[in-house]
Amino acid sequence: MPKGIYQIPYPDNEPINSYEPGSPELKSLLAKYDEMYNQSPIDVPMYIGGKEVRTNNKMPMSPPHDHAKVLGHFNYGDASHVQDAIDAALKAKKDWSDLPWEHRASIFIKAADLLAGPFRDKMNAATMLAQSKNVFQSEIDAACELIDFLKFNVHYMQEIYSTQPDSQDGVWNRLEYRPLEGFVFAISPFNFTAIAANLPASAAMMGNTVVWKPAESQMYSAQVIMELFKEAGLPDGVINMVTVDGPVAGDVVFKHKDFAGLHFTGSTGVFQHLWKEIGNNIGNYRSYPRIVGETGGKDFIMVHPSARPKQVSTAISRGAFEFQGQKCSAASRAYIPASMWEEVKGYVIEDVKSFKMGSPADTSNFITAVIDKRAFDKIAGYLDFIKEQKDAEIIVGGNYDDSKGYFIEPTVVVTSNPHFRTMEEEIFGPVMTVYVYEDDMFLETMQILNETSPYALTGSILSQDRYAIDLACKTLQDTAGNFYINDKPTGAVVNQQPFGGARGSGTNDKAGSQWNLIRWVSPRTIKETFVTPTNYRYPFLG
Repeated sequence: MPKGIYQIPYPDNEPINSYEPGSPELKSLLAKYDEMYNQSPIDVPMYIGGKEVRTNNKMPMSPPHDHAKVLGHFNYGDASHVQDAIDAALKAKKDWSDLPWEHRASIFIKAADLLAGPFRDKMNAATMLAQSKNVFQSEIDAACELIDFLKFNVHYMQEIYSTQPDSQDGVWNRLEYRPLEGFVFAISPFNFTAIAANLPASAAMMGNTVVWKPAESQMYSAQVIMELFKEAGLPDGVINMVTVDGPVAGDVVFKHKDFAGLHFTGSTGVFQHLWKEIGNNIGNYRSYPRIVGETGGKDFIMVHPSARPKQVSTAISRGAFEFQGQKCSAASRAYIPASMWEEVKGYVIEDVKSFKMGSPADTSNFITAVIDKRAFDKIAGYLDFIKEQKDAEIIVGGNYDDSKGYFIEPTVVVTSNPHFRTMEEEIFGPVMTVYVYEDDMFLETMQILNETSPYALTGSILSQDRYAIDLACKTLQDTAGNFYINDKPTGAVVNQQPFGGARGSGTNDKAGSQWNLIRWVSPRTIKETFVTPTNYRYPFLG
């Protein structure tokens, strides 16, 4: 048990390296990238208990921007490995949950410091290789955001534990934050290394043990995450990493009586399917599982006639095309008044035509590849569809090529139909669709925006008119869990903009905040009476 009330050093957001040409940090990172690109192919195991588990079913890992290059293989498992991971998690549960919280905190603070130091280049280089992120996108994700998640979550953990009820004379009331009874299942996406690490880590931090299934297209950096946690001293069995087919894992996990919670980031369709599976098995569980999910988005930029055209074009160029639009928060639809459209259009076309595209190893490239063949084919299918429609026009981009890597040109579409397919459906690629509205239809256009998409993740309003900003905040209240004024709708920072949305975008439990961590505990109220009554009769009885 703790022997004191310990204060975590208050964290600051991790400073972002700029990686300017010729800088020492850029030279160091590119050297690590070259080393990892040219090393002998690696063999990524599953981590189950204290074992590195390998199978005869090897799956290749290739950079999206250079798909002929094989970096190594990861080991594909089956239902038996999922069961073994659950067993390992349950075996580790008592010792881990009994460990005083300050020792759990120390492990994750150490992981953050290791990542800020000796692991920084390796984690960033792995993300560049595995997910084809340019140096800046890798830095703000794999280094800075993950460091922030680890340090601030420890701070939030302390705040949660210190939140206690009042006590009256003769009574001491206490609130104990127990981990969930059972194990947590974490399913993470390819697009953010920080999210991949945070989903299992946030649950583990609160005393839970975890079975973690990373995205297959992110396995190279997932391996580095496990190396980081092990180096920080995370005990065996606390986070167990398995690589198996999704339905195979689900068939084991969601039928297990000790399943206690799902921490998920991914597509809306998959999340809804998993929720149904949990519901179908609800009578089998020891307790009602916690279900936390962040899913899709159809994120918007709403522009008022008072906005500055160059600010609008920059919000589009950055918001829609950073990391090839493969962010849940990426802008993919914009509503722009007719009076400024020609000027904004000129700036956007100029920006897009200036983008360089290629390998992240060339740091002058703003655009790299989309994640894999499936994503490439899906996005290319949308572009082919657009080219055949009479109510939409591609004004820049629209081409694609997968001969060396999965490259899609950043594409801007203009439509006369506010319900055009690419105004409503999540594409998850570098495609921005613009609807031009008449200036006096600002309110009516926002009402169309509100009713257009099933999602409600991020959005922004650009305006120099404070009354218009206030009207947008009210009219678009339910359209986004993260709302931006005079900015692009991306780039949430831990402890500054807790992230998550509602409607079809998830449970809005706000990653990087107390609201997420509180989902991984089950509070117990303890009342201690110091002078215990010995007579049942109350004074009113006489």
